[in-house]
Amino acid sequence: MQAAIPFPAIGPEVFSVTLWGFEFALRWYALAYIAGLLAAWAILVWLMRRPALWGGSAPIAPAAVEELMTAVVIGVVIGGRLGFVLFYQPGYFLSNPLEILQVWQGGMSFHGGFLGVVLAGLWYCRRNAVAPLALADAFALATPVGLMLGRIANFINAELWGRPTDLPWGVIFPGAAAQNCPGIIGPCARHPSQLYEAGLEGLVLGVVLWLLVRRGALKAPGRVLGAFLAGYGAARFFVEFFRVADAQYITPTNPLGHVIDWAGWGLSMGQVLSLPMLAVGLWFLWRARAAR
Repeated sequence: MQAAIPFPAIGPEVFSVTLWGFEFALRWYALAYIAGLLAAWAILVWLMRRPALWGGSAPIAPAAVEELMTAVVIGVVIGGRLGFVLFYQPGYFLSNPLEILQVWQGGMSFHGGFLGVVLAGLWYCRRNAVAPLALADAFALATPVGLMLGRIANFINAELWGRPTDLPWGVIFPGAAAQNCPGIIGPCARHPSQLYEAGLEGLVLGVVLWLLVRRGALKAPGRVLGAFLAGYGAARFFVEFFRVADAQYITPTNPLGHVIDWAGWGLSMGQVLSLPMLAVGLWFLWRARAAR
């Protein structure tokens, strides 16, 4: 029997209470969103209080972050949910439209949430005459903490796990779906791909962006944004090789769930959505360097 790590004894709920016959629960996933948004708020305020990092004045006053974050929260929730609906399960939600509103059941897309934040940020910048690239750089630095917490919550929820592996850090996730590993006898260990993403998209990317900011990257508008987009796109593209594709894309003739396939090679939906981010990020990095 191969060495593997048993799934920890932790459930998706932090706690639950029953009041007047109704059960109310705080889930780790919701807590990750709340903590990520609060961390982003604190980072943005910290940045706006340090004009020297910008080579002059910050794009907005610290007090204005509250209005900005209100727009961002709306963009994250609506964009993340609609992205999941449109990118991953359009047929199901077309047949069950009322479930689109049931965000507490899970089902959010980073790429959709990212687009929601972009639209919310552009609205705020136009309304308040703020330079969009400077604000985008600030958001780029504030995002990795939330990404890391969200992926850790995915792990706790025992969802979005990876492909079967015999590596010693493989995790035996609970549930019939996670244990459905053709050709494997006994417990099936899988890549903890959620933790791979938490480490790469959250911790590593966050440290890299922080070092760039400390070295004056905010003085070149678009550089931190470009590093974030390119870094996230590359990290997500890489981790997708270890992650199980969404169930709706997996068929007997397409066991890896490729949405683009040629001669046995292919790309998952996560990789298809990450390539434009990588390309746009590299363009912003080139643009910031050329403007020096």
